[in-house]
Amino acid sequence: MYRAHGITFRLGGRALLTDAGAAITPGRVSVLIGPNGAGKSTLLKVMAGELRPQSGHVLLDGADISTLPPARLAMLRAVVPQHAQIAFPFTVAEVVAIGAGSDRIGSAPVARALKEVELSGFEQRPYDRLSGGERQRVQLARALAQLDRGRSAGYLLLDEPTASLDLAQQVLVVRLMRRLAAERGIGILAVLHDLNLAAMAADHITALKNGHVVACGTPKEILTDAAIGTLYGVPARVSWAPETPFLLPQSIVD
Repeated sequence: MYRAHGITFRLGGRALLTDAGAAITPGRVSVLIGPNGAGKSTLLKVMAGELRPQSGHVLLDGADISTLPPARLAMLRAVVPQHAQIAFPFTVAEVVAIGAGSDRIGSAPVARALKEVELSGFEQRPYDRLSGGERQRVQLARALAQLDRGRSAGYLLLDEPTASLDLAQQVLVVRLMRRLAAERGIGILAVLHDLNLAAMAADHITALKNGHVVACGTPKEILTDAAIGTLYGVPARVSWAPETPFLLPQSIVD
């Protein structure tokens, strides 16, 4: 179990998170939702160990992550940021090899990770010439290769993994998330803005607003007309087709 609780994080005197928390369970997908500025990405970065909160704790399999050596933490959890900048003309295999901790770009971990994200045969392609969706999957492969260095399935933290992708690539990324959780037992935490994608992806949803956790539960429990209206201030209608909810704003006219 990977859990944050009682997290308060301030920046420049402003509280970005107040007594917030979230949990990631092996083999399940957890999703953070909420309006812009709610604290979703900040909470993910705190859980990743990139930001240190003023109060609260992040525990990974019972150990406070602040006590774990960086190399050990890297084997237990991997992070895929929203926009990964690569400053050098790397090939796909070279990017994935960064996660594998190997300079052997033809190594088995690199090939295995690319196969898992459906990019076999892309090894020698220039990373900077890929589409946005392909780059996102390469970064996911890098994270998987990183987790392969550990002895457990590990955890993936994904910050808006479907941002700026077309519909087909969004669905592909969500499908990969679900498969990695189900087949490899990886615990996944993702920040998602698209509530329909969140409904497709999530086993568990945590909703944030103004730095506070306002609701948590299954998609059926969280994605209701009333809850969405309260969270975003927009009237919405939630329907089901047949087991997954889909949401439509009701009006853009006052």
